[in-house]
Amino acid sequence: MDADALNRGPESPATLATSIYERLKADILSARLEPGRKLQLRFLMEQYEAGQTPLREALNRLTTEDLVIGKEQRGFFVKPISLEELGELTKTRCWVEGLALRETLANTTPAWEEALLVAHHRLERAPRSLNPERFESNPEWERLHRAFHAQLIGGCGSRPLIGFCEQLADRLHRYRALSSRKAFRVRNVAQEHADILKAVLDRKSDEAVGLLQRHYEQTADFIRTDLETSEAGDTTPPA
Repeated sequence: MDADALNRGPESPATLATSIYERLKADILSARLEPGRKLQLRFLMEQYEAGQTPLREALNRLTTEDLVIGKEQRGFFVKPISLEELGELTKTRCWVEGLALRETLANTTPAWEEALLVAHHRLERAPRSLNPERFESNPEWERLHRAFHAQLIGGCGSRPLIGFCEQLADRLHRYRALSSRKAFRVRNVAQEHADILKAVLDRKSDEAVGLLQRHYEQTADFIRTDLETSEAGDTTPPA
């Protein structure tokens, strides 16, 4: 255990369980724990320096979020990805965020608009890749990207709707993480964000919703092509 951990002292059981949950979730969303992987408790106990109780609590919580699946007598697994799920999640996200954006634009305030401009400015200034020569995902860009999209729909007036949108974003993040490296040089995501922002600021609801939905559909199209190519090239026999 490092010096910082010793200085912090022991964590409460609730705090420890939350910490393990957040670390596991981050590793699943970033695909460090790859889709379909069996989450063996012995490995997890060593990797996350935690006991079985907080780990099981975290895994059960992730099961309710549809990121982990539990199989009787076989344990826990990272939920596999599929083209069918990608399509369903993308279609649902387009529906609900389209509704949330329309509601937000119907209830705009100067404070919301200012916060959106700040969120876009910060995102625009952050490099997508930590390495200009080869793709290396920038965690700060990911955080700012999430913040910009959250601000777009943040004025809809429905916390349950926003919460559902966040869950969909989480589940789709895994797919993005698997394909971002290849999309890095062939897609101008910054321009897509700028176009959405302009339509929003001009109060063109139909155009803004259409651009946002197309933004998500383009992501899905790229991921779908990437997954289909990967599956076609995988000649490994099934286990």
